[in-house]
Amino acid sequence: MRILAISGSLRSGSHNTELLRLAAAAAPEGVEVELYDGLKEVPPYDADDDVEPRPEPVTRLRDAIAESDAVLFATPEYNSSIPGALKNALDWASRPLLESPLRNTPVAVISSSTGMFGAVWAQAELKKVLGAIGARTLDAAATVPKAHERLAVGRDDALFDELGSVVEALAAAVDERVAAAA
Repeated sequence: MRILAISGSLRSGSHNTELLRLAAAAAPEGVEVELYDGLKEVPPYDADDDVEPRPEPVTRLRDAIAESDAVLFATPEYNSSIPGALKNALDWASRPLLESPLRNTPVAVISSSTGMFGAVWAQAELKKVLGAIGARTLDAAATVPKAHERLAVGRDDALFDELGSVVEALAAAVDERVAAAA
């Protein structure tokens, strides 16, 4: 089983990207979590450019999603919402809606910030957007406030277990989807 992990942060020292790495380490046996690294290359969405062939970074993103069984998103919070680069990538991945690789795909959202609330508003906004796209957004989630402190202390077993639970929930949703299709 393959879960694609997409961080909404472009920053090289991103706490959210680190959360995805921890989630990959916490994944149960038989579940591969692969970090997507091309978000920065996705051009601004323009319907005039949304024709075949699409820009290569867009094709790469859509293919990575389509080749995955589920997607795990990690988002920081910018101005009480999701980063523009992440929203832009979702705009590209969602069109046309009936052909979106995210449609009916199990997704989960984790988030972190250096503030006291762990990017809960951004997490809610991202879940709203994913629902509008037609993804199967799970309730399983994790929020990490004061990420700069929590991730700096070495392995946090409670956080590791929490991230593992989110990945397990995604894996279970994939199993349910496969069973329903059989």
